[in-house]
This record gives sequence, structure tokens and C-alpha cells, in this order.
Amino acid sequence: MHSIMLKAKLHRAEVTHAVLDYEGSCAIDGEWLDLAGIREYEQIQIYNVDNGERFTTYAIRGEEGSRMISVNGAAAHKAKVGDRVIICAYAQYSDAELVDYKPRMLYMAPGNQLSHTSNAIPVQLA
Repeated sequence: MHSIMLKAKLHRAEVTHAVLDYEGSCAIDGEWLDLAGIREYEQIQIYNVDNGERFTTYAIRGEEGSRMISVNGAAAHKAKVGDRVIICAYAQYSDAELVDYKPRMLYMAPGNQLSHTSNAIPVQLA
């Protein structure tokens, strides 16, 4: 049996660029891609916290250390500079791989400062 699971998440990153006249995709600081385990050209989902838009694109490598989140091409209509977004990547895992499975999550503070990393989402209280 195989399950599609959350592989990686950048939580509440701020969009730094929205470039309509670009080939497409989302440029993400290369250091964050490496920390999260997201590969260049990997499919990602972007959830815009500020306007509710949800869309699919792929990741491309942004300049290391730039704190860049650049939403490009048609997706630039769905996010503007300053919007807070959640960027997720998913992957398919076998039952055996899920025994010790943990996603990689990066949590951002204002100004796209990396606040902390985690491999578990806290239990939501009632």
C-alpha cells in the first residue's frame, strides 16, 4: 500500500516577488529548498493565507541566503508581494517507509527570517 503524505512545508513565508512576465514556477531561497528537502522542479502547492488562493506550480532555486519567495507567471495573479503563504510538497510513501516517517517543516518569522524547524505539527486542541 502507498500513501501520499506531506513531505515538506514552509509555513507563513512572505512573498518577496510576483513576476507576471516570467516563464512560471516559484523561486525559493536555495538554502530553504535544501533544508526542506524540496528539489528543483518538484511540484508544490501554495496556499495564500491572506487571500485564500490555493494553486499548484513547481519550485525553482532562488539565490541562496536571499530569503526569496518569487511567485512567477500566471501564479503571480494569485499572490502579491507581502502576502503570507504556506508552501507544501507531497510525496508517495510505502507502508514500510512510513514506520519512522517525519515531514520537514520550516517556520518563518516576519521578514522571512527562519524561526525554527520541526518534523511534527502540534496536536490541535479543541
